[in-house]
Amino acid sequence: MDRNEILLLLTDQWNDWEASYTIAVANSFSEYDVKTIAADLNDKVSMGAIRAKVDYSIDNYQNFDRLAIVILPGGLSWENNIYSDIAKFINTVVDKKIPVAAICGGTLFLCRHGFLNRVKHTGDSLEQFLSQERYTGENLYIPAQVVVDGGIITANETAAVEFAYHIFKILKIDSDEEIEQWYDNFKNGAIR
Repeated sequence: MDRNEILLLLTDQWNDWEASYTIAVANSFSEYDVKTIAADLNDKVSMGAIRAKVDYSIDNYQNFDRLAIVILPGGLSWENNIYSDIAKFINTVVDKKIPVAAICGGTLFLCRHGFLNRVKHTGDSLEQFLSQERYTGENLYIPAQVVVDGGIITANETAAVEFAYHIFKILKIDSDEEIEQWYDNFKNGAIR
């Protein structure tokens, strides 16, 4: 597998539960290798007080030929920080046609920097997006759990299972049947 690296982009107070299904399955049951990346190499502490070591700084990341996807979990810091350096990194990722997946506050970041102006998308609310100066994608907003378009996956804050499901489909983490079974079990329960 050429593109086997998954990057989890961390900020302070990142939402540890929003990408947990994705990274656990990908790292444990596939040939993908999950790594963390941030604006700097300082450990990042999640909203649940999980301290995560950062593998890469966005300034020194060079493995684009191995990169399969970048995942932006939500978190409290997206709303209060501009993160222009992270925007520059994500722009490089998008220019290289590498998928980007954002959930909750991660979608607000993409909105704020104009990444959602040309793709169908969702997020926590259209009103939140409309308050962002550079947002012109109102006609592309879809009130849904997850939207996939143009190499960008967006999800609202309640869609961790659906988010993982769509990432698994893009990465072909398993057979279609196994992915569907996983989704059915985690969405509807294994015992019914």
